[in-house]
Amino acid sequence: MTEPIRTLTVPHLGGIEVGFRMSSEVNRDKPTLVMFNPFTTTADYYLPEFKSKKLTESLNLLAIEPLGHGKTTALKTENFTYWDSAIMSLQLLEALEIDRFFALGTSQGGWIAARMTLLAPDKVNIFHRKSTLLAVNFSPQAKGMIILGTSMDSESPKSRELGCWNGAEACSGLTTLAENLQPVDDFEPGQDYCDFLMEVGFGKAIDEETRDFWSRKIKATYRGNEGKKKICMAAVNLAGRDGLHERLPYITCPVLWMQGSSDVVYSVAQAQEDIKRFKNSTSTKLVVCEGGVHFLGRTHGQELQEQLLEFIKL
Repeated sequence: MTEPIRTLTVPHLGGIEVGFRMSSEVNRDKPTLVMFNPFTTTADYYLPEFKSKKLTESLNLLAIEPLGHGKTTALKTENFTYWDSAIMSLQLLEALEIDRFFALGTSQGGWIAARMTLLAPDKVNIFHRKSTLLAVNFSPQAKGMIILGTSMDSESPKSRELGCWNGAEACSGLTTLAENLQPVDDFEPGQDYCDFLMEVGFGKAIDEETRDFWSRKIKATYRGNEGKKKICMAAVNLAGRDGLHERLPYITCPVLWMQGSSDVVYSVAQAQEDIKRFKNSTSTKLVVCEGGVHFLGRTHGQELQEQLLEFIKL
């Protein structure tokens, strides 16, 4: 049975209640895969991975909901960035006493995975040297970062030249919510937004069961005035984020990038340009998935699992 999403409070930004799901209690004989969901979804995005016996027998799975998503809530501030989600996640790992992990992210999740790698390379590279758990006999093994349907650029004119969407324009209906600071207690994302996200992410051939599930989930997550503030800042993060191009040479672990050829948000051309920027990674691999949509696990779930296990070298 899949474990429920639960919360734990970490100190960053004066306190953040972090929403996360684990496949089970941590088994220190197995690598841990930390997963970050795409925009305005929740840890439920990775339910197929949690239901995969092949993955759960081989890995500890941990899905973390970024700031602005799911049950994760900053207790003392309305403003945050993807860097804050990365720091928050590292503090969650400390609290859970997880020393070894691989970072995986879909779309915006890739930006958080990359930021975690930049902030704590020793953690991503298996050992956290200050931990008393180093007394346990861990064997060094393949370490790295897995990013899916993403870009390492900001929402720049150059990215649009390479065939990516205009993220700032796509999010404008949400970012402009900040212009009205009056409480809106009856706020709820409209069905048009839910349909837009589902078709951009899962493709226009999305089935009604999936569409209905996520429509209910999105409306429940972002209901009321707190929901309005949450979705607004999530959109501000996406539209106004900093690019990572100049920082990518600081990532030294192996990188696996999977990109769908039918992704309407970030293009294969962008992935081909960005993968070259990991100048000091011990290895890089770009896998182009024919017909793959933005939420790549939807169309290439089996291939994703196979690539994951090969990359982690189990």
